[in-house]
Amino acid sequence: MFSVFIVILQYYNEAIMGVSKKELFDAEVNELALQAKAIAHPARIAILKYLLETRACINGDLVAELGLAQATISQHLRELKAAGLIQGSIEGTKVNYCIDAANWTRVKALFNDFFGTYDHLNNCC
Repeated sequence: MFSVFIVILQYYNEAIMGVSKKELFDAEVNELALQAKAIAHPARIAILKYLLETRACINGDLVAELGLAQATISQHLRELKAAGLIQGSIEGTKVNYCIDAANWTRVKALFNDFFGTYDHLNNCC
């Protein structure tokens, strides 16, 4: 009975309150948050750095390079691909990944605009 109450309360909170209140923020803020979340794991940063250095790779190369399990690498690649930071192409039984140049440029500009708004001359503290 208690677990049923928790499930109902959770559903009520999500239905009434929303999960993250994304609708309160404009598209640019939501996109910036999505991209920040996509790169908010050290393994994903390492994957992106490797792709930037090598300009392409096969999934198996990342296992040897990073020392993580194949399943872990695959999960991180899915997250990066879903965020549009990388793209993949199938060659036989392997998938080659690379930086998605158009999206990379767009996301880079998004972060540059965000961090560029800081004016250190008016430091308040």
